[in-house]
Amino acid sequence: MTEVLLFHHAQGLTPGIRAFAEDLRAAGHIVHTPDLFDGRTFPTIDDGLAYIGETGFDAMRERGVRFADDLPSGIVYAGFSFGVLPAQKLAQTRPGARGALLFYSCLPISGEWAFGPWPEGVPVQIHGMDKDPVFVGEGDIDAAREIVETAEDAELFLYPGDQHYFADSSLASYDADATALLIKRVLAFLGRV
Repeated sequence: MTEVLLFHHAQGLTPGIRAFAEDLRAAGHIVHTPDLFDGRTFPTIDDGLAYIGETGFDAMRERGVRFADDLPSGIVYAGFSFGVLPAQKLAQTRPGARGALLFYSCLPISGEWAFGPWPEGVPVQIHGMDKDPVFVGEGDIDAAREIVETAEDAELFLYPGDQHYFADSSLASYDADATALLIKRVLAFLGRV
């Protein structure tokens, strides 16, 4: 059993994110799914990003980071797209992280946006589609490759397709086959960390 802090994407804590968390719980894991948007969900990524922009990306990321304050340090941090911001920050900066699961996004470990180098002894899996215009087109894949090249236990998994939110079963972008493989890989990861 592994404890996971799982952050939702820019459309909010959708039924698909809740279902993903339930799949992990059904495998025996403890999964926390904080709602950074206080119950709000959005019909499009752009609508969600506009809401985040009103609050401020840094402020919203820090809201997520604060959710870890009442949890033990030895947990796995996971995030979908925007949720990668607090998840990756916690995995890289909070002592005791057991691992990180980064879905559809990845921040660099060097340069302006970095939280610093990837911490020693913290395994990470990064998942995205090979033609996703955000993950591939905005440089997240390059950040993921940098982590894989420098961290001792890092894996990058690419799935065929061009959808960004492909593992959210409540959205039109959902890809059942890719999600089934993603969940299999995630459960294997959680079983060994």
